[in-house]
Amino acid sequence: METQNLTVLSEFILLGITDRPELQAPLFGLFLTIYMISVLGNLGLIILTKVDPRLQTPMYFFLRHLAFTDLGYSTAVGPKMLVSFVVDQNTISYCFCAIQLAFFLVFIVSEIFILSAMSYDRYVAICKPLLYPVIMSPRVCQGLVAVPYLYSTFVSLLVTIKIFNLSFCGYNIVSHFYCDSLPLLSLLCSNIHETEMIILILAGFDLISSLLIVLASYMLILVAILRMNSAEGRHKAFSTCGSHLTVVTVFYGTLLFMYVQPESSHSFDTDKVASIFYTLVIPMLNPLIYSLRNRDIKYAVQKMWKKLCNLFP
Repeated sequence: METQNLTVLSEFILLGITDRPELQAPLFGLFLTIYMISVLGNLGLIILTKVDPRLQTPMYFFLRHLAFTDLGYSTAVGPKMLVSFVVDQNTISYCFCAIQLAFFLVFIVSEIFILSAMSYDRYVAICKPLLYPVIMSPRVCQGLVAVPYLYSTFVSLLVTIKIFNLSFCGYNIVSHFYCDSLPLLSLLCSNIHETEMIILILAGFDLISSLLIVLASYMLILVAILRMNSAEGRHKAFSTCGSHLTVVTVFYGTLLFMYVQPESSHSFDTDKVASIFYTLVIPMLNPLIYSLRNRDIKYAVQKMWKKLCNLFP
């Protein structure tokens, strides 16, 4: 037993999404399409909100960072997941597994708090419109994204170091399509109680604190909208936060489904389904939601398309 505890693993085997051969090709095509749309959509949002003069406002500043985090965690997971469909055995080195987990945590935790910052931005825009330029100054906006990045880096390093400083058994098969914390914990021979508690406390704090900010912001927004006398004003206020509210509902709904399931129905298979949704589908949906519901972004896309057409007639 002691020998097994001291086993030094050089690589892990990722089981992937399915082991059914007839599904490999269609799923590869589906997820490659989803990932490419996600990359193009989020890169497009980053470029548009950076270069277009009409999009130099706090809302689009936060949207740019949301697109960056979407691109970050989908890229940390997507390419390696796609490899699982075209190889017989999808292996990942010990070092790269740790790097994948670290980068995934940095971007996913950052996204949670950037969504909270965006909800606060919408609250200020609707409830305190005259003070909006003062409250949401460039310095404040930079702070509202810098703090999540710093905090998420701390969380990522803490969790990754805690897991990979423990002893793995000889069994190296990860029942997932990427190196996530929970499947890795199941492979450890060491006492994992402390590490489990740290992950549970951090996950609970991140989810609950960020969700409370979102809920408080939208409660105040709703009160302000109901007090408006003008139907046009209410419609404009709803349209201002409609895209963000849609994104928040989908994102938090998926996370709550994953982490608040009863223990009896919790399994790695359901985790895989939820993980596919928030690591690949949501990063694809976010730029589409903002692009389809936002006139400024539609206008910026049309203007850039015309410029490209003039450059390449």
